[in-house]
Amino acid sequence: MGRLAWPLRPLPDGRGEVWRWDLRGLAELAAARAGLRSRLGVVGFPPPDEDTAGERLVLAFDELASNALRHGESPVVATVVAGSGGWLLDVSDRAPETMPAPAVDRDPAKGGMGLHLVARLSVAHGWYVDGGRKHVWACLPTTVADRRPALA
Repeated sequence: MGRLAWPLRPLPDGRGEVWRWDLRGLAELAAARAGLRSRLGVVGFPPPDEDTAGERLVLAFDELASNALRHGESPVVATVVAGSGGWLLDVSDRAPETMPAPAVDRDPAKGGMGLHLVARLSVAHGWYVDGGRKHVWACLPTTVADRRPALA
């Protein structure tokens, strides 16, 4: 598999309702995913089996948060900004010296494809360092057909 760059770029300005999870270990991810699905339901998204865009957000959330917990340093903070036209997902950890590194030339059966997957699901993605924390982010559309970043 070829390299999909994970560019060093600042977080876009996203406005909307902010949802946040503080994670200290992988064991907390299932509850965080359930909480995210619950919040999607509260704001009017259909159940995950009927809503591909919402499930893509949950998948990207899980991939970035699990990467931060495995390869970064806790506590990990996962934030979703629910904007009018998309979601801004930002996951930070306390390992600013460890940049996101998409797997290159790895057999997908061996795993490690999460950053590639998130890059393909998102309309924009990147990472930056601020205040001793590494932030890895992605903008995801609220509909599968919408491939433009539209956070406002």
